[in-house]
Amino acid sequence: MTARQRLSVVMIVKNEAAMLPDCLESVSWADEIIVLNSGSQDRTADIARLAGAKVFHAEAWVGFGKQRQRAQHYASGDMILMIDADERVTPDLRASIEAVLAQPPSSTVYSLNRSNLFLGRFMRHSGWYPDRVMRLYPCALNYNDSPVHELLDAQDAPVVRLPGDLQHLTCRDLIVFQQKQLAYAATWAQERHQRGKRCGLFSVFYHMLGAFVKTLLLRAGFLDGKQGWILAVVNAQYTFNKYSALWALNHAADKGPL
Repeated sequence: MTARQRLSVVMIVKNEAAMLPDCLESVSWADEIIVLNSGSQDRTADIARLAGAKVFHAEAWVGFGKQRQRAQHYASGDMILMIDADERVTPDLRASIEAVLAQPPSSTVYSLNRSNLFLGRFMRHSGWYPDRVMRLYPCALNYNDSPVHELLDAQDAPVVRLPGDLQHLTCRDLIVFQQKQLAYAATWAQERHQRGKRCGLFSVFYHMLGAFVKTLLLRAGFLDGKQGWILAVVNAQYTFNKYSALWALNHAADKGPL
């Protein structure tokens, strides 16, 4: 009889004292929980330790992809479940993961069905559901180096969809959410600029309008009610911030030092 595979839940956190308890409770059944704390100023580390997690520290921020690599370095499980403090594993998803752990080891990667909260509503359209993310995978794999919007480097492994939802409390406060998006946009623009990517002024508005139409119409955001309309505007704003920041960096480089 094949022994059950061990599961390591891996997290990167910073100042997540408010969100962490419920997240840790939802994965308390895992064989180990690895928390990489990135300079928190609140009780994040203490809360994680009290919940039985193994807490490590990395003060220097190297971007999301490399930070996830750092965190996974401490894991000893056969399978990795990478989650964030604002996510919760539902009972149905737990049952699906437990079924995977009972199977013999393989190279298979599992994508999870993420259910995103936006201003009090779990969205069912707008491109926010089912929002498949590859988060359960063999320990031999890892994330890429991308500083933002990082992805698992699946190395052509087969990908299987798991039943059950991973709840993501994405946007509880619109201003805080937009502040995060502004930071993501700046990082995105810097990374693209360093790679020599160009962006014309027309492209800025083309992509912005495209994001609005895609969210509201092509992805049926209007079926999500008021939140769907607001999200379409927010996505358009985020896209404008990304491309206008890239345009500004290109423009400044073309002009040279003042």
